[in-house]
Amino acid sequence: MNVVASLRSFVQNSRHIISISYKPSQIEFNRSAKIIILGIVIVGMLGLILAIIVSLAVSGSLSLI
Repeated sequence: MNVVASLRSFVQNSRHIISISYKPSQIEFNRSAKIIILGIVIVGMLGLILAIIVSLAVSGSLSLI
């Protein structure tokens, strides 16, 4: 497949994606934002808990820095 054909395919796929996409309503956007923020907080807390556990297991003291 040459460069021109792959570029043409990319443009066609991009147009298709843009044509089927839509702007979310304010309620839908807020719900998505809350879910994303909750996921970030959960992953951050899990990382902190694991860092504390590993720090205590390796050095025997809480030295995260």
